[in-house]
Amino acid sequence: MRNGSEEILSGVYLIGGPDVTQADDAAIYLIDFAGELVMIDCGAGRSSSQIVRSIEMLGLDPSKISHLILTHCHIDHVGAAPFFRERYGTKILIHELDAQAIETGDPIKTAANWYGTTFPPTKADQKLKGAHEILKFDEEELHCLHTPGHTPGSISIYLDRAGKRILFGQDIHGPFNKAFGSDVAAWKKSMQTLLALDADILCEGHFGIFQPKNKARAYIERYIEDYE
Repeated sequence: MRNGSEEILSGVYLIGGPDVTQADDAAIYLIDFAGELVMIDCGAGRSSSQIVRSIEMLGLDPSKISHLILTHCHIDHVGAAPFFRERYGTKILIHELDAQAIETGDPIKTAANWYGTTFPPTKADQKLKGAHEILKFDEEELHCLHTPGHTPGSISIYLDRAGKRILFGQDIHGPFNKAFGSDVAAWKKSMQTLLALDADILCEGHFGIFQPKNKARAYIERYIEDYE
């Protein structure tokens, strides 16, 4: 591992990504809910053992990862999903509009062809539906918002903890590609949804963690301006 994991907020960690595991991994986040662990995205698939080591180095038990929430179907976010299900029985969650891509191992929709690799067809244990689903862990609520644009089933996730709102908004920057089913008009509406959350911390998929609130907002607004 290069720079190691980072605690972003009490019990919320960055455990993988380009500067932590492998260069082709999107950011990987972990939330500790009183011992039950929830992972958000899981990299491109080559760094499974490094992710496990990241978790263990935090003093946490990777076998406690009950759920892996995939923010969308691209390989740099979903690659290690089969590993975590097989080894730990982790349940895989993805929005229903992106589920088919991982369940069929579609090389284009998963962007596996971009990475010169393949993704094995992998069943989703739970398909998120509609605009807003709330998942309850311990006594907290994890909010999953449908934020289409980059892909049809892209989601963003937020958690209110320790007096802060932390937003996991992966791939806000795009890219937008017809082969992915991208929709820039839908994306603009999604970005307004994220701005309305007024998050204190933004955890992005490729470009890091933005805080305080004004920096989180400025990051989103910058990309909205780019596509005006």
